[in-house]
Order: sequence, then structure tokens, then C-alpha cells
Amino acid sequence: MKKRIMAWLCVCLLGTLFAMTVAAEGETSNTSSESGVSVTIETDKAEYRAGEEIHYTLRVENTKKHWTLAATNFTYSNTDGIIEASEGSAPTEFPEIAAGETFELSGVFVGDGEIYVSQGMGSGVMIGIAAGVIAAVVVIVVVLLLLKKKKGNGKNGGNKAKADNGKAEQNALILFLTLALTAGMVPAMPAQAAAADVEEITVRPYVKVQYAGQEIMIRAVINFKASQDLLVIDQENIAIAQRVTCHDPSIFRDLDGTYYIVGSFLCGASSLNLTDWTSMDSVIQGNFTEDVKAQIREWNLDDRADSWNGYLWAPDVIYNTSMNKYCMYLSANGDDWKSNIVLLTADAFEGPYDYAGTIVYGGFNADDYALTDAPLVTGEEEIPERYVTNGVDNHKWGDMYPNCIDPCVFYDDDGNLWMSYGSWSGGIFMLALDEETGLRDYTVSYETDIHSDAYFGKKIAGGMYVSGEASYIEKIGDYYYLFISYGGLEAARGYNVRVYRSKTPDGGYVDALGNDPYFDTYAMNFNMSRGVRLFGGYKWRNFISGQVAQGHNSAFVDEDGRAYIVFHTRTSNGTEGHYVKVHQLFVNKEGWLVAAPYQTVGESLPPNGLSVSQVAGDYEMIIHELDIDYESLETKKPQFITLTEDGKISGDYTGTWALEPGTPYIILNFDGVTYSGVSLEMAVENTNIETVVFTAMGIENQVTIWGSRVYE
Repeated sequence: MKKRIMAWLCVCLLGTLFAMTVAAEGETSNTSSESGVSVTIETDKAEYRAGEEIHYTLRVENTKKHWTLAATNFTYSNTDGIIEASEGSAPTEFPEIAAGETFELSGVFVGDGEIYVSQGMGSGVMIGIAAGVIAAVVVIVVVLLLLKKKKGNGKNGGNKAKADNGKAEQNALILFLTLALTAGMVPAMPAQAAAADVEEITVRPYVKVQYAGQEIMIRAVINFKASQDLLVIDQENIAIAQRVTCHDPSIFRDLDGTYYIVGSFLCGASSLNLTDWTSMDSVIQGNFTEDVKAQIREWNLDDRADSWNGYLWAPDVIYNTSMNKYCMYLSANGDDWKSNIVLLTADAFEGPYDYAGTIVYGGFNADDYALTDAPLVTGEEEIPERYVTNGVDNHKWGDMYPNCIDPCVFYDDDGNLWMSYGSWSGGIFMLALDEETGLRDYTVSYETDIHSDAYFGKKIAGGMYVSGEASYIEKIGDYYYLFISYGGLEAARGYNVRVYRSKTPDGGYVDALGNDPYFDTYAMNFNMSRGVRLFGGYKWRNFISGQVAQGHNSAFVDEDGRAYIVFHTRTSNGTEGHYVKVHQLFVNKEGWLVAAPYQTVGESLPPNGLSVSQVAGDYEMIIHELDIDYESLETKKPQFITLTEDGKISGDYTGTWALEPGTPYIILNFDGVTYSGVSLEMAVENTNIETVVFTAMGIENQVTIWGSRVYE
């Protein structure tokens, strides 16, 4: 047994010596990587005497496809006392490094003579090894003495001696492992790297060597600023659409095929192709007489407005086939919720318009309740208590009731006329209209409960001051789709379009995850996963500025069956400038809307789909992630994938993809999510370059993605 134990101890001693020798060797090169950027530090050797120079190189490899690293200064965070050998011998600046390029610099460090005293080559290492040997010998001696003592315990101690001998073997093994860990044979786990923004990349390369018998570290901290490379389009391939500025554009297609939009402050424009627009602001505004202006403002006046039309918001125009009139439903906004929606009629889209009446009043109290049609609707001549308890006088109107703005008027499949309206505060409501008059249908009554009110109608979304405005309802295919804009309309307020659907025009509406659009308690919903967000802030590589705060949309289905979304968008250039865009909408296999990646120029969805060989290739892909820093005007930028003909996805994401034969449907699987959408050919925005694109929605997370095949 004694021989057996001695063998174990020899193994322990040899293992300890080996471990310490390995630990003493150090390293000469180490690489750190983050977000496609790799930095390697390499020294000329692993061990140095005191006072000896450490020659090193720093090599940066930019493998971040289509991104350029800006020139940057950086710092070193070496072990104390490791300093530059002479002034300027440790460079601290990298130049601009383009994608696919490598840059290398060299430098020289040395140990501070007051800290690193000369001990001879490897003397510190040898001292450490000697200490380990002494410790191991002490362990052996102690164990032998213990064994000798136990052997002398006599016959009655035999069984106990065997047990103790077994424990001695175990203790020897434990000592061996302890010494091995102390010597560094079992490496420590690396620290978790902090997540970095894709545009701010921090890399901390380091290497460990022996200096004057001590382990030291050469380390740099490098903060790269990465910018995505812009695509330079040849002059002959540039095609800029004729744009107009119009807040809250509502689309209308006239009988002669002309497309019109009308928006807040009575702006307007016309187009023959949904791409190039001509302003009609002065024409529309000039067709309002002073009498009509006075009738509109009879109920309210917004003290903040600086012109007669400055408080007139978000009109919607339809052609009423029963009245044979163009009907404009117009928000007349007022302070303290004293807003109303009026009906104006004309014989032509541009006017002149006549005042026909008010559809719904808001913000009334006991003094002016009788001036509204509320007594007629409720059957109560005195104001009901609920409009007092949650009333304007105690500033609680919005706790329950809507701001009467943002109308959307539409016919359902049965020819019934509806109007949705409302904003933030009490939510979005729905009223039935009379097709013969265009006004409220007084034969329809509504319950009064948490999602309904006898006067304001049926609530279909929102509430409790949660963001949500600009409702728009359009029947596309088998469903009525409810569009709502969440967030605030300014560039840095996170405006974005959400979509719900229903089989019936007045709900109940749900999103792809089964969530309804009601908010019965307050929630900050700007980035919430509730409602399918068609797109958020984004920037293609051929855009000078990104697109942000897209919203207050309208939608329509053209005579050829193509559906479109019309909205105003701001940009990430730091201003509040905005303009109108139109994107085509498609319905994926599951019946959810997805938007084309680029503004429309007459593209069509191939009814039988594209072939695998047509779709396969390299793609820029934008993922419209919900978590976006809208206050900093963040825009999601393309990442890069390859769709191979054997159905694989490689590049920044890996997975699989497939087309459904004979259809335009495409399926992409990556990161545990299945994205369902369509593929087609269309012109890259602001160019006449045709490419293949896809647009899809995540089945499991209702996040939308866009892809555009690389054409450079």
C-alpha cells in the first residue's frame, strides 16, 4: 500500500512541475473579435528579462461586410509598469479600414526599472517552480509520517488502517488537483463580453507574457465607429420620384382614375401613378368660403392654430353613391377635447365644399351639452353623470371618452357605411353612418360599458391614454384590416403603423399573436409587441438618410386588386421634414399583410411565383426589430445573407428557405423563427434598377423582415 501511495505522490509532483512549466511559458499571440472586427496582438516572444524591450504588433481585420471602420484613436491598459520604450514607440491610432481590409501597426514596450528588478532569465519562474517542489515534498513527508503512525496502532487498528490508507490516497489526489488548479492547468472562464451596438464596436485584445519572472498583460481598448457603405448609383440609373409634403394623407381614387390625397390643414395632391405627386394645397384651401369656415369653427376653436385651417386635421374623402357627392369628413380639433368631426360635400374632389353637419361632438359639459346631438342620441335632456364624472371640467374626459378626430369612412361588403375615429385618451370608436345623408345613423343604438358608449359608439381599440391614433380600416382579401399609428408623430417620437384584422368591420380585431387592440390600463406601447408593425426606422444602403416616424396612413385596393398603404414619413437627418410615400401591400399565406420593401413604381406580384434560381443569391436584409431607440433616430440597417439554391441561408444568419411552387409565397427559417411572405421583382427605390425582393412576417414573433438582392 505504501508503494501505491508513493506512486500517487510521484504523479502529483510531476503533474505540479509540468503545470507550472506550462504556466511559465506564456503566450505570444491572442485574437479578440466583436461584430465582424478582429484584433490580434502578437509579441516577438513569450519571456523577457527585466529591462528587455517587448516588440509587438496590433493587426485589425475588418470582416464586417459592407461596413467601414472610421479612423480612431485608442488606449492601452497594460499591467502597471509596462510603458512605451520611448516617446511615440506605442502607436495609438488606426486609419479608416474598409470592409475586407487589414491594417497592422508595430510598437515597443519596456518594463519600468523601478518595478521590474533584474532577476536573471527565468529566475522568477524557477523560484515559482522551486516553491511548488518544496510544497509537494512537504506533502509527501506529512503523508508518510501519518501512514507510519497509523501502522503502529496494532492489530485492532487493522481495518481502520485500511480505511485511512484509502483516505490518504484520496487526499493525495485532492492535493494534486489543488496544486494543478493553483498552477493554472484548469483555465478560468473568460468574462462575458458586453453587448455592443452594431455601429459602436469595442474590442479589447490582450496577450499575456512573462516579464522579469512575472506574468504581465499587454492590452488595448479600441472603440471603433462603423458606418455602412453607401451604394453609389450611376447617374443613368437614378430615378427620383416627385414628392409632396402632406401630413396624415388619406387616399382617394376618382372615377377617372386620378389618385388624390388630402391631409391635415387641408393639404392635398394628385397623381396618375401613385409615385409622382403634384401639390393641390392652394386649390383645395381656396375652395372654402367664409360661411363654411364659420360653420366648421362654430363648435370649437384651437387657440394654438395660427391660421383658419391650422386646427383642421386628417380629413377623409369618399364618393357617396347614394348622395352622388364627394363627402369630406374633417376633424375640427379643439382645446380640452372640444373637437368634432364635420361632414362637407362637393361635386368634385377639389371642391368647393358645403357644410352638411356634424357627425360627433366631444368635450361637452353641462353648459353646452344641449348644443350637440347627444340629447337626441341618449334620450336624456340633462347631461348624463358619466360625462360629468369623467368630464372636461375636472380634466378626466380622456379617461373614458375619445378626442373626436382622425375619421376613416368606408363601405363594408354589404354596402353599409361606417366611420372609425378617435385618438389616444379614450381610444378608437366606431359609428354606423346613414348612406342617404352621410351623417350618423340615428336608428343604431349602442350599449354603455367598458368598450362601448351610447353616444360615442363601439370602442374597437386603445384607451387609458395609451398611444394610438389615425385608425384606418380597409377590406383586403378575406379580412378587414385595422391600421393604427402608435407613438408620437415627431421624428424622435417613434411613430409606427400597427395592423390588426377581423372578419367583420366593427371587430373584434386581433393581431397575429391573438392580442386585441384594447388598452384598459396604461402601457407604454411604442415598441410593444402588440399589433403587427409593418415597418420601423430603416435605411437601405442607397439612402442618404434613414426613414423614421412613418405613420398616419390610409390604405386602398385598386381596381386591379393591388392593395397599397399611403403614409407620411420623416427622415433621420435631424429635421421634422416629411413627405408622402406609397408602398404596395401583399397578403402572406396566413392572411397577414406585409409591405413591399420599396415605394411602388407599378410592380406586380407574379401569380405563379419566381423560380428558385431567380430568387437565390446574395441579399441585404432588414429586420424590423421592435426594440428600437427611436429617440436617437435609430434606423435598422441591412445585414447580409445568401440564399443558396439548395435551400440554405448563410451569412449573418443561418437557416433554410423555400418557395411554394406555383405561388409567390416564400418561407425563411432562422433563429428559431419562421418568416412567411412573398417574393417578387421590383425597382430599387430612387433607381430604375430591378432586383428580386422579399417581404415576410415572423409567425412566432410577428416581426417583419425585408430582403433585397444585392445588385452591385
